[in-house]
Parts: sequence; C-alpha cells; structure tokens
Amino acid sequence: MHRAPSEIAHAPSPPPSPDNEQVISPVSLPPSAPRSRPEASPYLDLTRAEWSALRDKTPLPLSAAEVEGLRGLGDVIDLDEVRDIYLPLSRLLNLYVGATDGLRGALNTFLGEQGSQTGTPFVIGVAGSVAVGKSTVARLLQALLARWPEHPRVERVTTDGFLLPMRELKARGLMSRKGFPESYDRRALTRFVADIKAGKDEVTAPVYSHLIYDIVPGERLTVRRPDILIVEGLNVLQPALPGRDGRTRVGLADFFDFSVYVDARTEDVERWYLSRFRKLRETAFQDPSSYFRKYTQVSEEAAMEYARTTWRTINKPNLVENVAPTRGRATLIVRKGPDHKVQRLSLRKL
Repeated sequence: MHRAPSEIAHAPSPPPSPDNEQVISPVSLPPSAPRSRPEASPYLDLTRAEWSALRDKTPLPLSAAEVEGLRGLGDVIDLDEVRDIYLPLSRLLNLYVGATDGLRGALNTFLGEQGSQTGTPFVIGVAGSVAVGKSTVARLLQALLARWPEHPRVERVTTDGFLLPMRELKARGLMSRKGFPESYDRRALTRFVADIKAGKDEVTAPVYSHLIYDIVPGERLTVRRPDILIVEGLNVLQPALPGRDGRTRVGLADFFDFSVYVDARTEDVERWYLSRFRKLRETAFQDPSSYFRKYTQVSEEAAMEYARTTWRTINKPNLVENVAPTRGRATLIVRKGPDHKVQRLSLRKL
C-alpha cells in the first residue's frame, strides 16, 4: 500500500554532491613530482558496499509487506535496500543513543548532589528536497529503531504541521512560497522540539492534511515523552535567522542529536516529482475533497504543465536556495542514484 507524499509544492562547505561533480582529465606528472595530498574533509565517504558491511549481524526485523507499506509513492525500497542501507543506519543510531546515555551518566557523576539529569528524547532530523524520499527514510527509521529494546517508543513528526494556515499564507502573499522557510511558524516548531527535548510529559503540534492542502482546524498531534523523536522536513537543518534586534537565536537543528540529509541530482528529483504528480492525479487527486481535484478534470498535458511550472518556480528554487545549502550541516548524507537506490554515503567525523 503506497503512502501519500509529504509535500506537493513546498526548494562549513558540504562535501561534493552529484550535482556539482566535475570530470577532470588526468595529468601525467614526472616521477619526481610530489604528490598532492587529498583535500581534507569533515566527512568519511563510504561506498554502498562499505556501508552495507557495517550492519554487522543486525537482524532484519521487517517483512517485505511491512516495507511495502512504509515506502512512499514512486519510491523504490525493497528488503535489499533496507538490509544494505537502513539496517546499518539503525545500528549506528542505536550506538549513538547508548553513547548519549553514557555521556549523561558522566554528567550526573560530575553534578553529584547538585542535581542529576533524567533521560531526554534523542532527536533525529531528516532533511531533503520534495520528492527525494525523505518521508520514506523517516518512516523506515521509525520502524527499525522501535525494534531495538533500548528505545521502543519512537515518534515521527513532519514540519508540515507548522506551515502557516492557508488563510494566513494568502493574507501574506505567500501561497507561491509554500515550503519556503518564511511559510512556516518557525518559532512554534522550534518551541515544540525544545519542549520535547526538555523532557515535558506531553507536547502537541498542529496536524496538516495533504488532502485539503491545509492545517486541520482543531486537530492536534500529541507526543508523550518518546525515547526517540524523528523530525522530518525540507528546511529542518537551516540555521536560525537573526532576530529583529540582530541577535542570533536558537534554531531547530540545535536540538538534533543526529541528522540525515537525503541527496540526489536535481534532474533526478525533478523526474521523480513529475512522476509522482502523475500517479497522484490518477489516485489521491480523484478524491472529491482533494484540493488538487481540479487537475483531474483537465487534460493530462495541462495538468503536467502545471506540475512542471510548480517545479520550476517553487520546488527547484527552494531546493537550490534553501534546502541544498544545508546539506553540509548533516551528520550523514545519503546519496541516491537515478533509480532511487542509495549509491554512497558521507558520515561526519567526530
């Protein structure tokens, strides 16, 4: 069963991306010429095979049917992809959670009678372009991490719930900027994660509906002290903007213990986006309540022209201007090939 997509229209230096790689012809040097050292990088680059070997003996807890239910529309995820990519990642995250608990114990030893810290949720950010598959990544991580006995309570929240209501976007002239940083209630989103990180017993968030393309009035999502919280969205890795007084503020990413950026060539993401729009036109958009139903009542050519225009004027500019520049802030960069399969990964060094 396919899941609905997370968005329809929402776009230190990072390591090289497939989008900016250059092909350089080799130059022959005389034997006596000194070899230049490879450029230093804050990341450890791993091939798919190298990464896959790091799963060690971690068992695969999901069935093919469960994986099918977790993947997004148009995404290509099978048991091999879960075994090779996401099992090693779940093992790494389990180690990170354990190390964080150990660090908390060291702090409690230092504080002694002055006070002790109880456990607070481990927060993971998942970022990337519209249609790149970050929602599938977030759902897979939620399912896999919840299987580890050390942290069975894993919650997932998307930033869609913190988009400004449609009436507010229209009033501010931001409907064509939906998904850009200014279209979110960033203060409320940061406060939501800060409250969870502070260990509050119960925190609520607005609920967004992709059917009506708006916040659902009166509906709230409740999160109650999870072991792990996964926050997924386009702009979750963006640094905080200075306030009106010029002072630097705390940003959402400041509360992350680990972050993942899902990367791919821009032309591949565009193709995935258009393919997904075409499939949605044949399925979810047929619902009489769908905001996008009007695109089922015009020719396919007209509907796809709308999708191409949306990509060109909204999604691609947002990716180039706001989303992709945050890639270098991630703990792990997951790079996909044209077939949605992960080809290589970059893990930030400690």
